[in-house]
Amino acid sequence: MDTTLQDPLVGQVLDGRYRVEARIAVGGMATVYRAVDTRLDRVLALKVMHPTLATDATFVERFIREAKSVARLDHPNVVQVFDQGAEGAYVYLAMEYIAGCTLRDVLRERGALRPRAALDILEPVLAALGAAHRAGFVHRDMKPENVLIGDDGRVKVADFGLVRAVDTVTSTTGAVLGTVSYLAPEQIEHGTADPRVDVYACGVVLYEMLTGTKPHDGDSPAAVLYKHLHEDVPPPSASVPEMAYELDELVAAATARTPGIRPHDAVALLARAREAREALSAAQLDAVPPQALATEHDNAEDRTSVIPRALTMPRPLPVNEDDEPAGTEGRFASDGINRTSRLAAPPPASSPSRGLRLRRGPLTVVVAVLLVLGVGTGVWYINSGQFTKVPPLLSKTEAQARDRLDDAGLDVGKVRHAYSDTVERGKVISTDPGVGDRIRKNDSVSLTVSDGPDTVKLPDVSGYKLDKARTLLEDEGLEPGMVTRAFSDEVAKGFVISTKPRSGTTVRAGSAVALVVSKGSPIDVPDVTGDDLDEARAELEGAGLKVKVADGQVNSEYDSGQVARQTPEPGGRAAEGDTVTLTVSKGPRMIEVPDVVGDSVDDAKGKLQDAGFEVDEDRGLLGLFGDTVKKQSVDGGDTAPEGSTVTITIR
Repeated sequence: MDTTLQDPLVGQVLDGRYRVEARIAVGGMATVYRAVDTRLDRVLALKVMHPTLATDATFVERFIREAKSVARLDHPNVVQVFDQGAEGAYVYLAMEYIAGCTLRDVLRERGALRPRAALDILEPVLAALGAAHRAGFVHRDMKPENVLIGDDGRVKVADFGLVRAVDTVTSTTGAVLGTVSYLAPEQIEHGTADPRVDVYACGVVLYEMLTGTKPHDGDSPAAVLYKHLHEDVPPPSASVPEMAYELDELVAAATARTPGIRPHDAVALLARAREAREALSAAQLDAVPPQALATEHDNAEDRTSVIPRALTMPRPLPVNEDDEPAGTEGRFASDGINRTSRLAAPPPASSPSRGLRLRRGPLTVVVAVLLVLGVGTGVWYINSGQFTKVPPLLSKTEAQARDRLDDAGLDVGKVRHAYSDTVERGKVISTDPGVGDRIRKNDSVSLTVSDGPDTVKLPDVSGYKLDKARTLLEDEGLEPGMVTRAFSDEVAKGFVISTKPRSGTTVRAGSAVALVVSKGSPIDVPDVTGDDLDEARAELEGAGLKVKVADGQVNSEYDSGQVARQTPEPGGRAAEGDTVTLTVSKGPRMIEVPDVVGDSVDDAKGKLQDAGFEVDEDRGLLGLFGDTVKKQSVDGGDTAPEGSTVTITIR
């Protein structure tokens, strides 16, 4: 039975915009629905807080914080948040809809994953968290349920509901925020959360992907928390003996109980993960854990790829009457690996070829054995005795790289140096041949070592003309950036006052340098409003300013032909050669004067002022105590200049 039919929100339209179509998942704090944005006609996920929690200001604040935090993360591996709102008892987030499943669904269905698949999931997760860490946020609740895998293979991190600023310390009194199986020891013990708690959780997730189980279990959450505090996460190879040691090292680094030993953020762990991948062979990356073999042997699509060659070779298999290894009827029928295993099995006793071999003489048998031994020994010598692989050297110091090459029986070739924005100074950027490549023993491996970022000491270009300053910056490998202008009494107009960053600062090559260029000494703009146009022009040009007359004229209090207004305004500051725009008056606007004779003083003044006139009162001796207008200086119905004064006589 579809329980979504019983959900009161299904079929409703939230906030007049989001039509709820189906329930996707229910969590402890919210329910997630598939919905349609009726304005933009797109499918999205609607995360709606449980109404019982919507009255709790703490939960609502956390909900809104998630929206604001994720909105700042523009990254392809982070689930986008489009909108946040509330209607009645429902507080919601409108988010990107990912058609697919969670990593938890994958682990529940398949168990342990091949190392290649585990790294293919881990790396985009770390890229997303790295963007969050560099933006100043910590996820704090990384777990397989929050890793979404789309039908198109995209991996995205979801649920930033527990996100906090990097420098935030949260008390765990009464409760621990997060999921117990993935909490770092410092979260449990001190309630602190910096990027390394996400690194720890990702290490646990990687362990779970490689082994199919969590590293710590117990009868209660308290027991699990105790193990996180007091026991190291075991190496994956303890559960999967064939696991490469590079993966053990990666898990150990990420899940170190002491935070200072872990990679400092997800970006650093991503670099370690990529280094581990480069060190693994194709066979190691595609190795199938024993747990996977036990669960996948009946899957017809996986029969060819999941049976390692070694499993078909170690000992002869009994065969049935159909010349098929016993217990495997039909399992290897179309499998290339099956052919290998059948070659390893002895032929049936009644085989004609066996009878033919038995009739051959002892000398033939001895020669055949010697040939086999000789050829086998030669093949072993060629394939195993003379060759090795370039060990993992990336991000190692030059001394560490030399030691590893020496341990592998390889020499150090040329050591080159190159600038790098991502690899720390003194550490290996690349090798030739590459890490993991097949190489003869005693051959040499060339190293490229980082000199760190290519840096330049910013030259002092103050006092140079702008064009010359730009040339000097370009000659140093820098990019002339934005130009702003400022007044200066000391630096002539058009010459550089200063740069941002300041001269002498060490910056990366190619950095943009902002330039501050002098506008010269400031000039106080004279007031020419009300002057005749020719007089105004002469005064401004005499002050070192240019004059532009605006198209068209305007009504103003000034007579026709006089300056009505100017830009910049009087008293403003301008540079020599700057332009002042003048607008010429066509005289005041003539408007009809209202008739106020017989009105009270207050009514008369109100009418005249509303019409745009100033009002003056003439009371005389007889009007000191009067309140009625007996006369007005401009008769009602006549026109007068806007803003002019109308005098009313009061008796």
